[in-house]
Amino acid sequence: MTTYVALLHSIVLGPGRRVVMADLKAMAAEAGFGDVRSWVATGNLIFEAEDAPVAAIESRLEAGFRARFGKHVDIIARTADAWRRLAAQNPFPGGNGADIGIRVMRKPLGLEALSMLRGIATPGIVLALADGDLWIDFSRRPSETRLLSHLTTKKLGIGTLRNANTVNALAAMLD
Repeated sequence: MTTYVALLHSIVLGPGRRVVMADLKAMAAEAGFGDVRSWVATGNLIFEAEDAPVAAIESRLEAGFRARFGKHVDIIARTADAWRRLAAQNPFPGGNGADIGIRVMRKPLGLEALSMLRGIATPGIVLALADGDLWIDFSRRPSETRLLSHLTTKKLGIGTLRNANTVNALAAMLD
């Protein structure tokens, strides 16, 4: 068995309607995943499954989500080992975990995306790539920057944003 971490891009089903984590865990169990756990109410799962390509795990989760909730949501999955590497690669280890965002990508970002985002970022925001995932030290509340409107699937590809506190909490749950 392999342990996986999965991140949902959105848990909003419509105006005023969000996915409840108990329902999300039940959906993953119905899709054949075992020992399903969640972290906070923002669409973070840890579960066990037979070893399979990450793309196959993502597809199973996305199909299960659509069947249960009637909406497509992009889901990014990583093996436990890959998640631990992600958490260990924090280029801003001295920063405030709530101010450091990580856009976890399905396909790695390249230097051209980093360059484009640096041209948009306001002074004080620092960006870095680690294995194709985008790390951002917002140095203040992320909601105060216009950079967020450029961290979209349309502009960067499929991915989802989490803060360093969440990344570290998920890594701790793997141990």
